[in-house]
Amino acid sequence: MRVPLSMSLTKTATFAVVHFSVAFGIAYMLTGSIGIASAIAAIEPIANTVAYFFHERAWSRVGWGAPAVSAASRSK
Repeated sequence: MRVPLSMSLTKTATFAVVHFSVAFGIAYMLTGSIGIASAIAAIEPIANTVAYFFHERAWSRVGWGAPAVSAASRSK
């Protein structure tokens, strides 16, 4: 089953919010600085969110339990 792009983008956006919150919380606990925690929480989740989007799209192509389908028969 192929996952629609809009679903992948929505899931990626909600993941980004959760990831940013966790990254900020941990960075703040470790540093005690809102500025440093914000910088860490802005950079690290952005990189991981982009990676997650491509990871999600790759997984959407996995046909769990479905017979293999060639590219030629998909275009029909």
